[in-house]
Amino acid sequence: MDFQILEFNGEGNQVHALIEYPPKLSISQIVNALKGVSSRRYFQAGYKKPHKEALWSPSYFSVSVGGAPLEILKTYIQKQEKPS
Repeated sequence: MDFQILEFNGEGNQVHALIEYPPKLSISQIVNALKGVSSRRYFQAGYKKPHKEALWSPSYFSVSVGGAPLEILKTYIQKQEKPS
C-alpha cells in the first residue's frame, strides 16, 4: 500500500506505530489494512481469539506529528511495553 512502519511497539491492549505514508492514503485505509493482515496472520499461526469478540476493536486513535524529530518519536514508542 506504499506506507512504511518506522517503529512499532505497544502494551497489552494497545499498539503504538510510527507510520510514514503518502497523502494519497487515508489513515482509515492504513488501519484497516494493518488490522486485517495482522488478524489473518495471528490466526494462521494457530492462535485463538483472546475473548469472544473480534481480535481488534473497531476503533482507533491517530495523531499527526509533523515537525517532531523522528528519533524522539521512535524512542517514545520503543519505551512502551511489548504487546502481549
